[in-house]
Amino acid sequence: MAIKDWPANQRPREKLLMQGAGALTDAELLAIFLRTGLPGKSAVDLAQELLVEFDSLRALMQADCATFTQGKGLGNAKYAQLQAVLEMARRHTFEELDRGDILTSPEATRAYLSNQLRHYPHEVFACLFLDNQHHILKYEELFSGTIDGASVYPREVVKKSLQHNAAAVIFAHNHPSGISEPSQADKLITDKLKQALNLMDIQVLDHFIIGDGQPFSFAEHGLL
Repeated sequence: MAIKDWPANQRPREKLLMQGAGALTDAELLAIFLRTGLPGKSAVDLAQELLVEFDSLRALMQADCATFTQGKGLGNAKYAQLQAVLEMARRHTFEELDRGDILTSPEATRAYLSNQLRHYPHEVFACLFLDNQHHILKYEELFSGTIDGASVYPREVVKKSLQHNAAAVIFAHNHPSGISEPSQADKLITDKLKQALNLMDIQVLDHFIIGDGQPFSFAEHGLL
């Protein structure tokens, strides 16, 4: 049965308009993005097959162009459309942060850092440099490594913080495994960075670990 023949409250687009995007499944969200299915296959059916083929929505969204376009019903135009959507999301969340005190927008902070780091297949360590009003001065990705970890050098973090005249910082790094729990190494390097920056009177506000789902906050778990 074609989607247009479904009850209105089951059609992905109408369901989104009535209940909000959060009420939709991954397949329903992807179906709206796809817009159409294939002969004998609705957009939702196609979306469900693609999620199985790529193993997850995250993997599909992180795929490079060559991998993405191997999917059924996908091509260069869809890949370009997806990249535009992802970049708009990144810019939107950055603008949300850039308008005011970052501490008044914790969800926007998480969303921005997730959008920046979640797609990497290797670990990347980044920093938000803030002024004394906690407005953003600069976002920088400082270190990258293999899937097993990134080498983080406190001296370089202090140097960058002074270069940007930062009064405070927020760290973030991704776990390509998708598990956002901090390792012992994550805790140790955070302590080292905090000690080094304290000497320069620069405050560490938080350290987020980006995995699947909600990022892990060191501050919220009493680890700072």
